[in-house]
Amino acid sequence: MSRATRHVRTLFTVLLAGALAVLTGCTTTGSGAGSHGGEQLNRQADASQFPVTIPTKFGDVTVEEPPQRVVALGWTDAEVAMALGVQPVGVADWLEVGGNGLGPWSKQKFDRPPEKLGTLEVDMEKVAGLNPDLILDTRSSGERGRHDRLSEIGVPVVSLPEGADDYLTTWQQQLDMIGKALGKQDEARQLRKDLDAKFDRVAGEHPEFKGKEMVLASRLPDAWGAYRDGDGRVEFMERLGFVNSPRIERQPSGRGFTVPISDERLDLLDADLTAVFLIGAEPEAVTGDPLYQAVPSVEKGDDLVLGDQDISLAFSSNSVVGLSWALDEVVPLLADTVGD
Repeated sequence: MSRATRHVRTLFTVLLAGALAVLTGCTTTGSGAGSHGGEQLNRQADASQFPVTIPTKFGDVTVEEPPQRVVALGWTDAEVAMALGVQPVGVADWLEVGGNGLGPWSKQKFDRPPEKLGTLEVDMEKVAGLNPDLILDTRSSGERGRHDRLSEIGVPVVSLPEGADDYLTTWQQQLDMIGKALGKQDEARQLRKDLDAKFDRVAGEHPEFKGKEMVLASRLPDAWGAYRDGDGRVEFMERLGFVNSPRIERQPSGRGFTVPISDERLDLLDADLTAVFLIGAEPEAVTGDPLYQAVPSVEKGDDLVLGDQDISLAFSSNSVVGLSWALDEVVPLLADTVGD
């Protein structure tokens, strides 16, 4: 693994763990349904869609028949499965988001609590003990070792798509892969159609966004960063008409979805819109920073510090469910900041 890749993965862990710890605490264990509880039969799956073959980073995966016991391990895999009408029997809890691995934006609720299987590192024995017939891992580290250990359980493992790595599966890829694996392709297509239409509608309602240059910054307790093309937050804003700062895109960073910004180069945050995501930092650490206050866009009031952790998490979810909720919550904030 390259040094750049290790940096990106470590930063992802900090971004995710920091944000979720601020919201909910860091518990990663707990009793759930167990191997005998929470069995949710996928009775509505269209059996005529099986067997189905799904290309992944580690080769084609074939699901022979409608899965009955699904384990969801990738970041937001559980909420996508739930949106498609399938309740996993086990989930990666992602530091207790919502207490059961689901974001606060998820409308669906578990009939029975799923078994919690860990966060970035999952308990393989617990996974095997659930007797799954399908494992979803569409948004994870993309490591061969992780995939091989899951494959040893002896059931189909739907991992990252071809060419993806380091949690960079898009929401469209995630939805398509999970929809196929669950026999819910029609439902997945409808969810995608609905979200695309919502993006188009909202963008049309806010022509003032079109062509505006943006910087999406991250503020950790002791460091700054900025998101670049390939990250779901950037795609979200681009769908609304914004353009990511060319100066950010030109910054060297190796692989990944973020670039480090030193205190001496906070001028790089200047744009028509500067939005700051707080990762384990308080709003005052940003608004009270003289270097931040000196950024031209901040001096003009064209900045937005996202102090609401739910909104930050919905942005970061990059799932069909979280993004739809984020559109409702963040667009009014953007409109107030950018103006006409």
